[in-house]
Amino acid sequence: MKLEKGATLVLASHNPGKAGEIRALLEPFGIATLSAGELGLPEPEETGSTFAENAALKARAAAAASGRPALADDSGLSVDALGGAPGIYSARWAGPGKDFAAAMARIERELKAKGDTAHAAMFVCALALATPEGDCETYVGEVHGHLEFPPRGAHGFGYDPIFVPDGMTTTYAEIEPAAKHAISHRARAFAKFVAALKQSG
Repeated sequence: MKLEKGATLVLASHNPGKAGEIRALLEPFGIATLSAGELGLPEPEETGSTFAENAALKARAAAAASGRPALADDSGLSVDALGGAPGIYSARWAGPGKDFAAAMARIERELKAKGDTAHAAMFVCALALATPEGDCETYVGEVHGHLEFPPRGAHGFGYDPIFVPDGMTTTYAEIEPAAKHAISHRARAFAKFVAALKQSG
């Protein structure tokens, strides 16, 4: 699948934080972006059982509705002691009001109830690139780490304030956005996406 420099890519996301991260990653490649939110595209129901399936579903829906290539991200937090939860339901744990403080408090409560002290977890990101014709490719990135409470840091979004990547002592929310872009699960998936574009080019 090929994207020409100067192409406009639809970001199949209504999450401003997520769209902003992807936009920042795409800027050096001269690819213009519009978000699904900016275009007023409907949000498809996420019926997949994996991050990759949901990313593909969103990318195909945005590409079909906009008539442009679309890039979708499905990502979330997977906690070992919770059997991988919240996983693909990471956003839903925050409820319709996107209350991630409540979602983080729920994770802390459930870990305490299980007597877990390791708090091992990973962030997963699946990127899917789809064309209006229905072609679709996916790229998955992971970052392993652990959770710490209470939440710390004012940067980032979602579960960033409780996630500490392996080899670090700071949460995702305590590091500057540019530094997070360089090491995040989204950056790892994006690196695979870029490598595939270069091969196709």
